[in-house]
Amino acid sequence: MADRKAVITGLGVVAPGAVGVRAYWDLLTAGRTATRSLSLFDATGFRSRVAAECDFDPARAGLDEEQVARLDRVTQFALACAREAVADSGLDLDAVRPERVGVVIGSAVGCTMRLEENYLKVSDHGRLWQVDQQRAIPDLYDYLVPSSIAAEVAWECGAQGHVECLSTGCTSGLDAVGKAAQLIEDGLADIVIAGASEAPISPITSACFDAIKATSTNNDDPEHASRPFDRGRNGFVLGEGAAVLILEEARAARSRGAHSYGSVLGFANRSNAYHMTGLRPDGREMAEAIRAALDLARVDRTDVDYINAHGSGTRQNDRHETAAFKRSLGEHAYAVPVSSIKSMIGHSLGAIGALEAAACALVLKHRVVPPTANLTDPDPECDLDYVPLVAREHPTDVVLSVGSGFGGFQTALVLGRPEAAEAV
Repeated sequence: MADRKAVITGLGVVAPGAVGVRAYWDLLTAGRTATRSLSLFDATGFRSRVAAECDFDPARAGLDEEQVARLDRVTQFALACAREAVADSGLDLDAVRPERVGVVIGSAVGCTMRLEENYLKVSDHGRLWQVDQQRAIPDLYDYLVPSSIAAEVAWECGAQGHVECLSTGCTSGLDAVGKAAQLIEDGLADIVIAGASEAPISPITSACFDAIKATSTNNDDPEHASRPFDRGRNGFVLGEGAAVLILEEARAARSRGAHSYGSVLGFANRSNAYHMTGLRPDGREMAEAIRAALDLARVDRTDVDYINAHGSGTRQNDRHETAAFKRSLGEHAYAVPVSSIKSMIGHSLGAIGALEAAACALVLKHRVVPPTANLTDPDPECDLDYVPLVAREHPTDVVLSVGSGFGGFQTALVLGRPEAAEAV
């Protein structure tokens, strides 16, 4: 069904420093950082004690007392975003065929907070090797399986079509949006509620990244701890948050007069089959994903107007990405602005790709490129235009967003202005 195309008609965001799409865009274009000293648990003794936390009030987001008591923070984020996105799209979901509505929600670590909290209860704070099942609550199974997040969103929206939870580590959010577009292109859905959610700021997650020394130790200056492409970077800042996008078949969206942020033009992913956390410096696998996505989009590499980088703030990632952009875009890599919003909102693992996709949709709408905050001393190995410190007005018709995840996952997503779907 090559004549079908997916367009983005709604956005919903819960991000560090910004709940809601308008606040999110204001934060990004102001270059304001939301990284701070970790407060969601007592991090005394941890190697990294900085985080990008969301100031989230579930009641203000419309969740009732039963939902607040039952749902993990990650699912609360997802529901809040889904509600905002549906409202933004103008869709009346009661008036559409529910079996033609799908859900694809990504998450790397699922309901980590409630799962860890309840493990402590059934194990008497780790003292019991054989846990006491009598202490388990009925909802414990929901915290074990990440698919419960997608199920809750489907129930909230009445979606009875294709529903899945996609978990590919730090590329989960981009992969969810790409998979949603494929469902529409293949005729398996007309509307897909897509995105990702993550609430990983807990002792077990922090311990995992402490063990491999992946996170920043700039504990005395948390506001400047996330420093992608900067010579002074020393790891990423763990974050949390969620974003949900409403994808619709382009003709149907136009026929109902829907506003469109843009069209999903191309999507591809690759694996490096190399190392769980390591990246080859030549960036070959990411470059291959970029080339494949551009080919599917039928977009020339010189047509890319902005790149939203993975930009985690580790030396090997920054070198890998810089090489991948040069390898895939050639000389055009030096002409196109690139930035990392992780400099402002941290790295929310599986959710970050969806947050970046939402940011790219807003770039297409406003034609403003967000900056890379904290980039004051550029690494000479990273010699591209990484838009330091200040947002930039820039004619933007085609956006490339890339993601890189532990396990060797590499993803590229190409978005275009709404006119890109007019040829359908």
